[in-house]
Amino acid sequence: MDNFVVSARKYRPITFETVVGQAAITTTLKNAIKNNILAQAFLFCGPRGVGKTTCARIMAKSINCMNPGPDAEACDQCESCTSFNHSASFNIHELDAASNNSVEDIRTLVDQVRIPPQVGKYKIYIIDEVHMLSSAAFNAFLKTLEEPPAYAKFILATTEKHKILPTILSRCQIFDFKRITVDDITHHLQFVASKEGVTAEEEALNIIAQKSDGALRDALSLFDQMVSFAGHHITYKNVIENLNVLDYDYYFRVTEALLQSDVTNTLLILNEIIDNGFDGQHFIIGLGSHLRSLLVSRDANTLKIMEVSDSLRTRYAIQSQQCPPDFLLKALDINNQCDLNYRNSNNKRLHLEISLLQIASLRNTNQKTEIQPVTQIHLKAGTNPPSPARPIAEVAKPILPPEQPAGHVYSPNVGNPQVAEIKPSVTDDTTRIKSTRTISINDFSNVGDKKPQFIENELSNPFNAEQLKQVWDEFVALNRVNSPSFTNAISRYEPVMNDAFEIQFQTDNTLIVSDKQNINALLDFLKTKLENTQIKLIPVVVDKPKDLDAYTDKEKFEKMAASRPILRVVKDRLNLETDF
Repeated sequence: MDNFVVSARKYRPITFETVVGQAAITTTLKNAIKNNILAQAFLFCGPRGVGKTTCARIMAKSINCMNPGPDAEACDQCESCTSFNHSASFNIHELDAASNNSVEDIRTLVDQVRIPPQVGKYKIYIIDEVHMLSSAAFNAFLKTLEEPPAYAKFILATTEKHKILPTILSRCQIFDFKRITVDDITHHLQFVASKEGVTAEEEALNIIAQKSDGALRDALSLFDQMVSFAGHHITYKNVIENLNVLDYDYYFRVTEALLQSDVTNTLLILNEIIDNGFDGQHFIIGLGSHLRSLLVSRDANTLKIMEVSDSLRTRYAIQSQQCPPDFLLKALDINNQCDLNYRNSNNKRLHLEISLLQIASLRNTNQKTEIQPVTQIHLKAGTNPPSPARPIAEVAKPILPPEQPAGHVYSPNVGNPQVAEIKPSVTDDTTRIKSTRTISINDFSNVGDKKPQFIENELSNPFNAEQLKQVWDEFVALNRVNSPSFTNAISRYEPVMNDAFEIQFQTDNTLIVSDKQNINALLDFLKTKLENTQIKLIPVVVDKPKDLDAYTDKEKFEKMAASRPILRVVKDRLNLETDF
């Protein structure tokens, strides 16, 4: 029985024309050979399995051929070509830099360069994985690489160009090999299958090409593996089963369920995928690629860039028309966040399920009406003020507005009670303003795109300082239990009414200024009780507040413990807590 030769070696290109997917580079090399404008050193760089070493061997064989063809291809008949084909050439040397990376190895190579070729015009040195040379070896190689004898040519190959010294790069002609496209690999696999007498479905070969990640050598290895598994008839089902590839059909089914917001079917499909042994992150990556393909398939101009078979491309085009662009973009964003956080999640399956449920809810969110019910606040005399039993921010009950005629839209900015101008200042104990800090009222408002908008009637009833003081004290009394810190802070100083219904109140605590909820509640309470929607609040932060008594239980305890440390010891030993 003959020894088996793997397809990657058996069908390795021996001419420039048979090199797959590198037409630009092979054309350049053939022209250089034909016009006799060969550099002294070449650097072939790129991913694995794309033809770097193969092109180096073809080039070495071609430039030493005694009877080259009109297209600069080797004749395969002369003494130089036949000796090369039998690995017996004394003028073409291959060196593996991974195992010969020392200075001594380079010195040996330099000594060999001094000997002229016995047959042919050139001595060619192919150094594979050249990035593995040590820094000392690179330095020893520099002079020879820059000024070699006229008969010496160097072809360096590497997968990691960034590891090569810039001084080496500057002495070489650099050729960047690209990843081979899925279509090119698929066509080459069809050629190999026909030579081997293997029948293979196009989608099966397409999956092998995608799995190889642009490396033709990997694709041929996978092809041999599938021949061993399925014999001389390779099907799509055999490939996804043997190579652990998730079937496209799963992604189409999941997407259809997500579009219909069918949570039950979505979770059942996910459970089926996990039961088949696929990892959750494998599914996340595949779903992201599927959604991206759907987005690309929406336009006929971008449909052709998809690296899938024709039948699958048609299926993508059909489903893409059912997916709105905003759904696909939001779904891709959720899928991407799920992928980023998947490894850090303790409950990975739940994390994946939540992401799918979020995608499933997108259609329901998009189908909601854009005009939401608008609430309005009644600012009438006699409105019940907040009580200790009610939240401090609940000043007036919002009610739904009456039905409006078609085409009527509420303005979100007209009469909004939250839109008040608050200008915090800094003063001393007097009311004289020393400096001003600008704080936008937007910090205190609850206005947002997703929150109900408020509309109030324009009221501007006049009031005096006595009425203001009475309402102010009423607010403090009603909310002293629910918010003692805020009410005690605003009750230490008397409010001062300025022109244009501006009310200035002092506070010695800068945190009070950022208390959005309570300041808005106070503002609404004043507007309601005084029947004036033009009121503006101006908090003033006192630079040097006077020595004031503690007003919360915690502050009282801390003040007493400062003069009587034994209280702190008693509290700790009895495991007591202050009520604050």
